[in-house]
Amino acid sequence: MQANVWQFEQASAALIRNEREFSKPEAGRIVVRNYAIGINPVDWKFIDDNPRDWEKGHIPGVDGAGVVVAVGEGVDNSLLGKRVAFHHSLGENGSFADHSEVYASRVMLVPESVDFALAAALPCPMLTAWQAFSKVPVREGADVLVSGMGAVNKLLAQILSQAGFNVHVISGSFSQEQADEMGVKAIHRGKPEGQTFYALFDANGPDYAASLVLLLEANGHVVSILGRIEVPVDAPFTRTISYHEIALGALHDYGDLPQWQRLVKDGEALLEQVAEHSLVVEIPTLFEFDNLNKALTFSKEEKRKAVVTVS
Repeated sequence: MQANVWQFEQASAALIRNEREFSKPEAGRIVVRNYAIGINPVDWKFIDDNPRDWEKGHIPGVDGAGVVVAVGEGVDNSLLGKRVAFHHSLGENGSFADHSEVYASRVMLVPESVDFALAAALPCPMLTAWQAFSKVPVREGADVLVSGMGAVNKLLAQILSQAGFNVHVISGSFSQEQADEMGVKAIHRGKPEGQTFYALFDANGPDYAASLVLLLEANGHVVSILGRIEVPVDAPFTRTISYHEIALGALHDYGDLPQWQRLVKDGEALLEQVAEHSLVVEIPTLFEFDNLNKALTFSKEEKRKAVVTVS
């Protein structure tokens, strides 16, 4: 099978459009005919810096959505023709193509009412948000603080609110209309004063997350979504804060099959909420397949969600 692909040349350079031969998928894998490709910050960051030492010709991209067109050995044929969305490993050829080979156990079924463009925008931010939420034991009525209101934390704030938390956010641009729509209790334009929180979830970076730790109550939790806090803020045996790190991509290297099965099941439940309009998602800006490099630039410069459609 012939696939149209976008390939890595060198760090900080534009991707190159090419064609590539696809053979029958390996055991346990499937081929997805992509109809939409999600663009995430991790994509352009890895293209710019190449921390995994991609060779020339590597196909980047972690998120995609489409239809299963081929299955490998050990995969149930019932998957053929299914509408799926996926998050793929940064270490393998990815979603920047009209066909991608991915693990059968790591794709989520997409409800019929969710179009491919929206489905492709969700795997990375949605599953990251769910991982962050899952780090902290649910305590209904507890106050939690969310900082860095990008795609991940807008989803996370809603998941936390649905679980019964009182959600506070730190943001200079988050509106009251968004707060009402997403179940957010309070908006803070700077660091809150005179209040403590059961947990905080930060997507600004480890230094900023560390600066917020003093707002936590004893036995509280800090969840770092954009880099781990390397050195605890408090001395041992004082406030006993729990530190959590999030790295969705690491699950491809270190996660086992039961972990992926649970994550896929939880992801499908969230997609059902999207279909039912009980989870608010922002509509992405669309680019055609030929303009994939422009989509990467848009994501980098505008800090907004982009999706590439494949005709």
